[in-house]
Amino acid sequence: MRITAEPAFVLHARAWRETSLLVEVLSENHGRLGLVARGVQGQKKHVLRAALQPLQHIRLDAVQRGELAQLVSAEALDAAPRLAGDAMLAAFYINELVMRLAPRQDPHGDLYRIYGQARARLGSGEALAWNLRRFERDLLESLGSGFDFREDADGVALDPAARYRIDPEQGPRRLLSDRGREERNTAATGSGLLALAADRQPEADDLASLRLALRSVLAHHLGGRGLKSWEMLGELGRLRQRE
Repeated sequence: MRITAEPAFVLHARAWRETSLLVEVLSENHGRLGLVARGVQGQKKHVLRAALQPLQHIRLDAVQRGELAQLVSAEALDAAPRLAGDAMLAAFYINELVMRLAPRQDPHGDLYRIYGQARARLGSGEALAWNLRRFERDLLESLGSGFDFREDADGVALDPAARYRIDPEQGPRRLLSDRGREERNTAATGSGLLALAADRQPEADDLASLRLALRSVLAHHLGGRGLKSWEMLGELGRLRQRE
Protein backbone atom coordinates (compact mmCIF):
# COMPACT_ATOMS: atom_id res chain seq x y z
CA MET A 1 0.00 0.00 0.00
CA ARG A 2 1.30 3.45 -0.92
CA ILE A 3 0.81 6.27 1.58
CA THR A 4 0.93 9.71 -0.05
CA ALA A 5 1.10 13.23 1.44
CA GLU A 6 0.09 11.93 4.87
CA PRO A 7 0.22 14.39 7.80
CA ALA A 8 1.80 12.88 10.92
CA PHE A 9 3.47 13.70 14.22
CA VAL A 10 6.82 12.08 15.02
CA LEU A 11 6.69 10.18 18.31
CA HIS A 12 10.10 8.54 18.44
CA ALA A 13 13.20 7.95 16.32
CA ARG A 14 16.25 5.80 16.93
CA ALA A 15 19.30 4.83 14.95
CA TRP A 16 19.14 1.60 12.98
CA ARG A 17 22.15 0.01 11.35
CA GLU A 18 24.74 2.54 10.16
CA THR A 19 22.80 5.09 8.16
CA SER A 20 19.11 4.60 8.90
CA LEU A 21 16.43 5.39 11.47
CA LEU A 22 13.45 3.52 12.87
CA VAL A 23 10.69 6.09 13.34
CA GLU A 24 7.29 5.93 15.03
CA VAL A 25 4.67 8.43 13.91
CA LEU A 26 1.01 9.14 14.61
CA SER A 27 -0.63 9.78 11.25
CA GLU A 28 -3.99 11.36 10.50
CA ASN A 29 -5.51 8.63 8.33
CA HIS A 30 -3.52 5.50 9.11
CA GLY A 31 -3.00 5.70 12.87
CA ARG A 32 0.36 4.87 14.41
CA LEU A 33 2.96 3.77 11.86
CA GLY A 34 6.40 2.29 12.16
CA LEU A 35 8.75 3.60 9.46
CA VAL A 36 12.17 2.63 8.20
CA ALA A 37 14.02 5.73 7.01
CA ARG A 38 17.03 4.49 5.05
CA GLY A 39 20.20 6.42 4.33
CA VAL A 40 19.39 9.52 6.40
CA GLN A 41 22.71 9.89 8.24
CA GLY A 42 24.69 11.50 5.44
CA GLN A 43 25.70 15.18 5.42
CA LYS A 44 23.20 15.98 2.67
CA LYS A 45 20.30 14.51 4.69
CA HIS A 46 20.34 16.90 7.66
CA VAL A 47 17.02 18.51 6.62
CA LEU A 48 15.33 15.11 6.50
CA ARG A 49 16.87 14.05 9.84
CA ALA A 50 15.59 17.26 11.42
CA ALA A 51 12.08 16.54 10.13
CA LEU A 52 12.15 13.11 11.79
CA GLN A 53 12.79 14.32 15.34
CA PRO A 54 10.16 13.72 18.06
CA LEU A 55 7.30 16.28 18.21
CA GLN A 56 7.88 17.32 14.62
CA HIS A 57 4.77 17.71 12.43
CA ILE A 58 5.50 16.31 8.98
CA ARG A 59 3.99 15.29 5.67
CA LEU A 60 5.28 11.92 4.47
CA ASP A 61 5.19 9.49 1.58
CA ALA A 62 5.76 5.81 2.34
CA VAL A 63 5.14 2.29 1.09
CA GLN A 64 3.57 -0.10 3.59
CA ARG A 65 4.90 -3.64 3.40
CA GLY A 66 4.22 -5.78 6.44
CA GLU A 67 4.54 -4.25 9.90
CA LEU A 68 6.97 -1.47 8.93
CA ALA A 69 6.59 1.03 6.10
CA GLN A 70 9.47 2.22 3.96
CA LEU A 71 9.75 6.01 4.13
CA VAL A 72 10.02 7.58 0.69
CA SER A 73 10.07 11.26 1.67
CA ALA A 74 9.17 13.60 4.53
CA GLU A 75 8.99 17.34 5.00
CA ALA A 76 8.36 19.46 8.08
CA LEU A 77 5.03 21.26 8.21
CA ASP A 78 6.03 23.58 11.06
CA ALA A 79 8.67 24.08 13.72
CA ALA A 80 8.33 21.71 16.67
CA PRO A 81 7.80 23.52 20.00
CA ARG A 82 11.03 24.24 21.83
CA LEU A 83 10.66 22.58 25.20
CA ALA A 84 12.88 22.12 28.22
CA GLY A 85 12.64 20.76 31.74
CA ASP A 86 9.21 19.60 32.88
CA ALA A 87 7.61 20.45 29.53
CA MET A 88 10.04 18.18 27.69
CA LEU A 89 9.37 15.39 30.18
CA ALA A 90 5.62 15.89 29.66
CA ALA A 91 6.12 15.55 25.89
CA PHE A 92 8.09 12.34 26.40
CA TYR A 93 5.23 11.02 28.56
CA ILE A 94 2.56 11.85 25.97
CA ASN A 95 4.57 10.21 23.19
CA GLU A 96 5.21 7.10 25.27
CA LEU A 97 1.53 6.75 26.11
CA VAL A 98 0.56 6.87 22.44
CA MET A 99 3.23 4.35 21.44
CA ARG A 100 2.18 1.92 24.17
CA LEU A 101 -1.61 2.20 23.86
CA ALA A 102 -2.42 3.02 20.23
CA PRO A 103 -2.20 -0.05 17.96
CA ARG A 104 -0.25 0.26 14.74
CA GLN A 105 -2.14 0.79 11.48
CA ASP A 106 -5.42 1.40 13.32
CA PRO A 107 -6.81 4.78 12.21
CA HIS A 108 -7.67 7.14 15.06
CA GLY A 109 -8.45 10.54 13.58
CA ASP A 110 -9.56 11.83 16.97
CA LEU A 111 -6.25 10.79 18.53
CA TYR A 112 -4.30 12.64 15.85
CA ARG A 113 -6.38 15.74 16.61
CA ILE A 114 -6.06 15.59 20.40
CA TYR A 115 -2.33 14.89 20.13
CA GLY A 116 -1.96 18.04 18.04
CA GLN A 117 -3.90 20.02 20.63
CA ALA A 118 -1.76 18.71 23.49
CA ARG A 119 1.42 19.46 21.53
CA ALA A 120 0.28 23.04 20.91
CA ARG A 121 -0.53 23.52 24.58
CA LEU A 122 2.92 22.25 25.58
CA GLY A 123 4.43 25.08 23.58
CA SER A 124 1.99 27.70 24.84
CA GLY A 125 2.94 27.58 28.51
CA GLU A 126 -0.41 26.21 29.67
CA ALA A 127 -0.34 24.42 33.05
CA LEU A 128 1.34 21.06 32.41
CA ALA A 129 -0.69 19.03 34.89
CA TRP A 130 -4.00 20.17 33.40
CA ASN A 131 -2.75 19.56 29.86
CA LEU A 132 -1.73 16.00 30.77
CA ARG A 133 -5.01 15.17 32.53
CA ARG A 134 -6.99 16.39 29.52
CA PHE A 135 -4.83 14.33 27.19
CA GLU A 136 -5.21 11.20 29.34
CA ARG A 137 -8.99 11.66 29.37
CA ASP A 138 -9.16 12.18 25.61
CA LEU A 139 -6.74 9.34 24.83
CA LEU A 140 -8.85 6.86 26.79
CA GLU A 141 -11.98 8.16 25.07
CA SER A 142 -10.49 7.88 21.58
CA LEU A 143 -9.40 4.28 22.26
CA GLY A 144 -12.87 3.30 23.49
CA SER A 145 -11.92 3.07 27.17
CA GLY A 146 -13.19 6.41 28.46
CA PHE A 147 -15.99 7.30 30.87
CA ASP A 148 -18.59 9.96 31.47
CA PHE A 149 -17.08 11.57 34.56
CA ARG A 150 -20.34 13.27 35.44
CA GLU A 151 -21.73 10.08 36.98
CA ASP A 152 -20.53 6.95 38.75
CA ALA A 153 -20.52 3.36 37.54
CA ASP A 154 -24.14 2.97 38.69
CA GLY A 155 -25.36 6.03 36.79
CA VAL A 156 -25.63 8.22 39.90
CA ALA A 157 -24.55 11.84 39.54
CA LEU A 158 -21.17 12.51 41.16
CA ASP A 159 -21.10 14.27 44.52
CA PRO A 160 -18.55 17.12 44.40
CA ALA A 161 -17.78 16.57 48.11
CA ALA A 162 -17.11 12.83 47.78
CA ARG A 163 -14.02 10.93 46.62
CA TYR A 164 -13.98 8.29 43.91
CA ARG A 165 -11.64 5.57 42.73
CA ILE A 166 -11.86 4.87 39.01
CA ASP A 167 -12.54 1.26 38.13
CA PRO A 168 -10.75 0.72 34.77
CA GLU A 169 -13.71 -1.21 33.36
CA GLN A 170 -16.72 0.44 35.03
CA GLY A 171 -15.77 4.00 35.89
CA PRO A 172 -15.94 6.04 39.13
CA ARG A 173 -16.81 4.20 42.35
CA ARG A 174 -17.59 6.25 45.44
CA LEU A 175 -15.33 5.60 48.42
CA LEU A 176 -16.91 4.84 51.74
CA SER A 177 -15.81 6.94 54.69
CA ASP A 178 -14.13 3.97 56.40
CA ARG A 179 -11.70 3.30 53.55
CA GLY A 180 -8.00 3.32 54.37
CA ARG A 181 -5.88 6.41 54.05
CA GLU A 182 -3.84 5.03 51.14
CA GLU A 183 -6.94 4.30 49.08
CA ARG A 184 -8.33 7.74 49.79
CA ASN A 185 -5.04 9.37 48.75
CA THR A 186 -5.20 7.67 45.34
CA ALA A 187 -8.86 8.60 44.74
CA ALA A 188 -10.11 11.62 42.81
CA THR A 189 -12.41 14.24 44.26
CA GLY A 190 -15.89 14.44 42.83
CA SER A 191 -15.36 18.12 42.10
CA GLY A 192 -12.16 17.29 40.20
CA LEU A 193 -13.88 14.68 38.05
CA LEU A 194 -16.79 16.99 37.32
CA ALA A 195 -14.38 19.72 36.24
CA LEU A 196 -12.57 17.22 34.00
CA ALA A 197 -15.89 16.23 32.42
CA ALA A 198 -16.69 19.91 31.78
CA ASP A 199 -13.16 20.58 30.43
CA ARG A 200 -12.74 23.21 33.14
CA GLN A 201 -9.44 23.42 35.03
CA PRO A 202 -10.07 22.34 38.65
CA GLU A 203 -8.73 23.91 41.80
CA ALA A 204 -5.18 22.85 42.64
CA ASP A 205 -6.09 20.14 45.17
CA ASP A 206 -8.77 18.70 42.91
CA LEU A 207 -6.40 18.69 39.93
CA ALA A 208 -3.73 16.93 41.98
CA SER A 209 -6.23 14.23 42.97
CA LEU A 210 -6.81 13.28 39.33
CA ARG A 211 -3.22 12.21 38.65
CA LEU A 212 -3.05 8.90 40.55
CA ALA A 213 -6.72 8.11 39.91
CA LEU A 214 -6.21 8.28 36.14
CA ARG A 215 -2.84 6.56 36.38
CA SER A 216 -4.53 3.48 37.83
CA VAL A 217 -6.75 3.28 34.74
CA LEU A 218 -3.81 3.73 32.38
CA ALA A 219 -1.76 1.13 34.28
CA HIS A 220 -4.57 -1.37 33.80
CA HIS A 221 -4.54 -0.89 30.02
CA LEU A 222 -0.75 -0.96 29.91
CA GLY A 223 -0.68 -4.41 31.50
CA GLY A 224 2.13 -5.40 33.81
CA ARG A 225 4.75 -3.03 32.39
CA GLY A 226 4.66 0.62 33.43
CA LEU A 227 6.08 3.64 31.64
CA LYS A 228 9.68 4.82 31.64
CA SER A 229 8.36 8.36 32.05
CA TRP A 230 6.65 7.40 35.31
CA GLU A 231 10.01 6.15 36.60
CA MET A 232 11.66 9.40 35.51
CA LEU A 233 8.96 11.50 37.17
CA GLY A 234 9.32 9.54 40.39
CA GLU A 235 13.09 9.96 40.41
CA LEU A 236 12.77 13.67 39.66
CA GLY A 237 10.38 14.04 42.59
CA ARG A 238 12.82 12.32 44.94
CA LEU A 239 15.68 14.53 43.80
CA ARG A 240 13.62 17.67 44.35
CA GLN A 241 12.77 16.58 47.89
CA ARG A 242 16.50 16.43 48.67
CA GLU A 243 17.15 19.97 47.48
